[in-house]
Amino acid sequence: MPDKSDKSADVPQHESMIEGGVAVASGQQVVAGGGGQVASGVPRPGVPPRPPSFFERRWPGPNGPARPVVLGAVAVAAVVAAFSVPFDRPGLGWLVAVLAATAALVPAGTGRRDPAPGGSTHGPVPDPPPGPISSPETTVRTAARPDATGAPGRAAGRAPERLVWATATIALVSVGYVRAAGWLFVLCLLAAVVTGVLAVAGGRTPLGMLTAASITPAAPFRALSWAGRGLPRSGPGGSTVGRGLATVAASVALLLVFGLLFSSADAVFADLVTDLLPEVSVGATVGWLFRCALIGAGLLGAAYLLAAPADLDGLRAAPARPVRRLEWVVPLALLDALFAAFVLVQLTVLFGGSAHVLRTAGLSYAQYARGGFWQLLAVSALTLLVIAGTARWAPRTTRADRLLFRLLLGTLTALSLVVVASALYRMQVYADAYGATRLRLVVAAVELWLGALFVLVGVAVVRLRAGWLPPLVVGTAVLALLGLAAVNPDRLIAERNVDRYRLTGMIDVEYVSRLSADAVPALDRLPEPLRSCALRDIAFELPIDHVRTANLGRAAARELLGSAPTGATALTCPTPRYR
Repeated sequence: MPDKSDKSADVPQHESMIEGGVAVASGQQVVAGGGGQVASGVPRPGVPPRPPSFFERRWPGPNGPARPVVLGAVAVAAVVAAFSVPFDRPGLGWLVAVLAATAALVPAGTGRRDPAPGGSTHGPVPDPPPGPISSPETTVRTAARPDATGAPGRAAGRAPERLVWATATIALVSVGYVRAAGWLFVLCLLAAVVTGVLAVAGGRTPLGMLTAASITPAAPFRALSWAGRGLPRSGPGGSTVGRGLATVAASVALLLVFGLLFSSADAVFADLVTDLLPEVSVGATVGWLFRCALIGAGLLGAAYLLAAPADLDGLRAAPARPVRRLEWVVPLALLDALFAAFVLVQLTVLFGGSAHVLRTAGLSYAQYARGGFWQLLAVSALTLLVIAGTARWAPRTTRADRLLFRLLLGTLTALSLVVVASALYRMQVYADAYGATRLRLVVAAVELWLGALFVLVGVAVVRLRAGWLPPLVVGTAVLALLGLAAVNPDRLIAERNVDRYRLTGMIDVEYVSRLSADAVPALDRLPEPLRSCALRDIAFELPIDHVRTANLGRAAARELLGSAPTGATALTCPTPRYR
């Protein structure tokens, strides 16, 4: 008979309690999705279990170990990417690396998930781990939740979105193969990081997207134990790891022997092998091993996220305390009136032209345009913040509230589109007067993107629903960047400056000579000696590309400069002249 003073005897051995993803059995806490890991703590009768952490509630991780096919695919992709990526310039190797990474992550995202009791499908159900909690009396499985992470409906619903973001990532990285402009490729790589995170971690709300960005760096560290449990164990024929290493060694030996024989037999094949293989030295080997480990860790973290995606769809900011109707209607109505007055002035300027500006402002039309563009760009960005704040704090409980919300915000959105059009027109005049530059082209593209956002915001205001807006904000930014790459910005800048030279006789040769190889076809239209002055530095810095660094823009420039070389190096070039 148990001692009555021992209150723990009153707790049944088979009783388990599930609270928010934490299973408690016999006084111990078992973290759901942790593969049978026991949380720290001593049985304390009468003390409620600790509240589950964010990871336990939203990102418990896969139940079972990593599948060997996933680990093998990640390892192969890491090796391919470490060999392929040219870190000194845009090239084909970047596209090869991202394609290899995408192919390696497919098994992790499409693998079979065995249903847990009740229908939950966090991942393959593991065998009970050894230890005191593996007995029939204390083994606890995660209770099913209809919205459990990894549930078939949720995973299937996110699949099209993940496919879209993955496609966007590949498209952004492929810019490095088409365009030679390094600054453009850096922007595309930064955007590809964002779309890649959304592809593997998900997130539809602003808070969900920020959470996805924050948990992604932690994924490689959480994936270590998951990958360790998935490593093959010793079998009847000996160590599986040892046999795998023997297979790799045999494969490398065969490739080395026959590769050397084929290289000595054919010079073209030898050149191809030389281009594909990296430099063999101590420093290069250490660098390659570091790249391989870094890329492999990133891919392993991505596979971990795909194997059991975090539940980020429902993450939203806490509702704000609504303000009174007068507190938001009066400021917004006054702002609408100010916007309307400015728009009337802009319409007068547009119809009156430069003569009206000279009479009223005492400035040239180019000076007028240059002085106002940056302010209007700031106005467009601040207006979006005002709209976001109004949407958060303005109540919409009554019909009158909703009517005022649509009227005031709809008017502000429509007037903002006129401000965007005015800013773009000013930039057009500014570029015609002073020449096109990268900065001016990029900010014009940003202004166009802001105009697209105002259209989307207007639709959300009319519908009084904006849950679909955050992904479209990121999507339109990606489309704007891909559109900028499609128009070939460096070549467009060079063409605008060459056209301006033909009209005015003025060109900043020093600036256009710093453009990338994409600008060579446009600068080739200049007469001598301006042509040689503009192309001399580009031709001197044009590198020799191999398979990994192949680039269509540099190839076209190399072909053109090969058929029509630049003039003498001692050529005296004119200094820049401005209006």
